[in-house]
Amino acid sequence: MKLIDNTLLDNLIGKAKDAPRKRAHFNLHPALHDPVQRLCIAMEPGTYVRPHRHSDPETWEILVILRGSLALNIFDERGKVLERTVLKAGGPITALEFPLNTWHAPASLEPGTVVFEIKQGPYKPIAENNLAQWAPAEGAPEAEKFLEWYRNAKVGDMPPAMK
Repeated sequence: MKLIDNTLLDNLIGKAKDAPRKRAHFNLHPALHDPVQRLCIAMEPGTYVRPHRHSDPETWEILVILRGSLALNIFDERGKVLERTVLKAGGPITALEFPLNTWHAPASLEPGTVVFEIKQGPYKPIAENNLAQWAPAEGAPEAEKFLEWYRNAKVGDMPPAMK
């Protein structure tokens, strides 16, 4: 039996705080080729996840907030925010599922945020054509400014222009 308990979450949060990317994963699935990917992700404020979609393989995704809070933005192909949902542990929305091939990006809103993610496998790194071209690459100088935009974006907002 695999348990998700306070010790696991505390350790995962500690790893995320110490990690250069400000996030850490704990996989419950036994292998990357597993047909159902299940993992806890600790995400500290300031971690940048480039907006992306999962089209190879095409997959839906379910997020369940375990601690803290995060915003999940859904975008159109040009980066316009179509939906914004805030998940908060103990709050009015604690889980969501979004459909296949949806442009999205999560943003941690407070320290100690942990989300449980479930999606179809097998795991494949995200191909370049599934990374938003209207968003900077991870590590790019503009990424921090872009993250601040999507942490606070509202439905209808367009992404800031990249240099």
